[in-house]
Amino acid sequence: MFPRCAGLDVHKKTVVARVLRREGREAHKTVQTFGTTTPTLLALQTWLTEQRVTHVAMEATASSWKPVFNVLESRFTTWLVNPAHIKPVLGRKTDVKDAVWIADLLRCLLRPSFIPDPP
Repeated sequence: MFPRCAGLDVHKKTVVARVLRREGREAHKTVQTFGTTTPTLLALQTWLTEQRVTHVAMEATASSWKPVFNVLESRFTTWLVNPAHIKPVLGRKTDVKDAVWIADLLRCLLRPSFIPDPP
């Protein structure tokens, strides 16, 4: 299990980030929403760094994940995950719940998808 991780629910104009941090017996959970412009994605990167996150997961939907992944991959272990590994759970209806679910799964169940190195 990763003690400091984040789940991201990525959309065209927003990214909802859920951070899970375990320090000893204490658990810290935080949610924040960011835009998808370069300055707001850099703010997301800064916020995740301040939260001492080591691993980040997001699902591969359309191409909205690409700029988020590109900004975060240099600083965190960043996983793009198959939506089929996340979607089968019923009852999730909000962006925050999606981010929470992705963070929970990242801690112990998810595997990253293969992304080839840039040419």
